[in-house]
Amino acid sequence: MALSDRFSVRALSLALAAATSGMAINASASMGNLATTYGILPTDVGSAQALSMFNTQVSATYYNPAYLAKDSRGELTGGLLHAEPEIRAEASDRNGDILSNKPSQHAIIGMKTNLSSLTRLDHPLYLGFIAGVEKYGKEMLAFESTTGVEGQHLEYGRQPLFLNVGGATTLWRGIDVGASFRVTLHSSASMVVTTDLAGNTQYETLQVNAKPSIRSILSTNLDFGETFCPDSSCWLDGFEAAFAYRSSSNTRTTVDATTIIPGLIPASAPLILAVSTYDSYQPSIYSVGAQYSGDNWRVGVTLEQQNWSDLESQFEGDTIKDQANAQFDDILIPRIGAEFKFAEHFGVTVGMAYQEAALKSDSTLDVNYFDHDKYIVGLGLSAEYARTRLLTYPVRLDLGYQRQMLQERDFTLTNTRPDGQQSNNIVATTDGDVDVLTGSITLKF
Repeated sequence: MALSDRFSVRALSLALAAATSGMAINASASMGNLATTYGILPTDVGSAQALSMFNTQVSATYYNPAYLAKDSRGELTGGLLHAEPEIRAEASDRNGDILSNKPSQHAIIGMKTNLSSLTRLDHPLYLGFIAGVEKYGKEMLAFESTTGVEGQHLEYGRQPLFLNVGGATTLWRGIDVGASFRVTLHSSASMVVTTDLAGNTQYETLQVNAKPSIRSILSTNLDFGETFCPDSSCWLDGFEAAFAYRSSSNTRTTVDATTIIPGLIPASAPLILAVSTYDSYQPSIYSVGAQYSGDNWRVGVTLEQQNWSDLESQFEGDTIKDQANAQFDDILIPRIGAEFKFAEHFGVTVGMAYQEAALKSDSTLDVNYFDHDKYIVGLGLSAEYARTRLLTYPVRLDLGYQRQMLQERDFTLTNTRPDGQQSNNIVATTDGDVDVLTGSITLKF
């Protein structure tokens, strides 16, 4: 290795150590996020997100904040989610290798409350908050941005901190509006170090900063029966419609490292390494949904457009992935789900969805991303325990399961590594499955 290459490797190692202080290296982070990839609470997971826009629980803060106004009671929810992807690849240099089976494990907490008592106005105002933390609360930030000779999946892996807060109010009879904000972190690190050829450092200066990036979610909900015939029964009773817009968001890290080697690289002309890279991207999303409900059942459909093509411009400024020349398509995701109460305190939720691959490219130089069309099916169970001696309302327990079936697709693995030891232009046939299991407990107040 050339002398200048050794200096670059040393600077890069130090820079990455600075940038990821407090993070988990090799955490298999991804371009997905908890809410859009799997669902937040068991009802979202079990319905394949088809009923998420009409969920009276606190996860509405993300999917449709206007729906927070549908239930005047406060709520405190806690839960756990375990998602385990298994991505397989078969090629001339491998045989059904499992490329990724690292789970994403979230501890979830959410709360909703009525803030009407804060004002003298006789008008309801609701506040909702929900957060998810990786590794059951032990890992606040999961970040990895890397090239990969073996291939890596675009969407699956550990998910960074999920944080959403918002509110809702009733605009007119049957018409609710809401807004919320998703918070992600943009981190930066700078370091100046003096070192010798053996790597011994002195006079180090290290600064690490993280600032929040706040992106908006806007929604409205219409209850046709309550709007057009509030004082009597009519054929519109039970029909609801909702619209939501979620702006794009990402997690970004920038690193600037400066190395000085006395007698070789002077302070007047130091070796400078600059890295800027993205992770955990969420595209802008437009969602429209409709629901019809009866006494003990409801059926809902959602049509969701995800604008992944905007990610191309983000990659142009990514110093790790810019050579990939990745191309993305905007995708339309249909979802359908139903919920049935088969007893006074028990219910079952089912759902399914079909999602096309957002990655249009079959080859992404050095980065080697995989992405697949997939079928999604879900099943959820809910139960209420009403015999609580101390609590005002019943305690709700939920379980949800989801299966994502990734369809077979061929990718060409490419690399420009100078050692020449890695396979190049190898066609890999890939597929996979993802299993998601989640549970929650909800207290009303």
